[in-house]
Amino acid sequence: MNALPIALCIGVIAGIVDVVPMAIQKLDKFACVSAFVHWVVLGLIIPYVNWDIQPWLKGLVIAELSAIPMMILVYPQDSKALIPMAIFSAILGAGVGLAGARFIG
Repeated sequence: MNALPIALCIGVIAGIVDVVPMAIQKLDKFACVSAFVHWVVLGLIIPYVNWDIQPWLKGLVIAELSAIPMMILVYPQDSKALIPMAIFSAILGAGVGLAGARFIG
């Protein structure tokens, strides 16, 4: 199977995992869509970045770096949300990195 659809699936799965708790909390639909798209895009980026580090660490670093702009936007309205955002980014980023290494190579 072509690697691009696999990367897309990895991103969609990560997006769903991130958005489900947001939907349960009844957060703004634009925030949910933004988070979902963020992970779909990271699913397409993380597996193709060629850094000489462990895949889970590569995913974690890229996910945390890409979350910084969203954290800046969220901070004035809800500074307490930054910790869960950072934790989810770390876990999902590491997961995307591992899944990319496993299924894409």
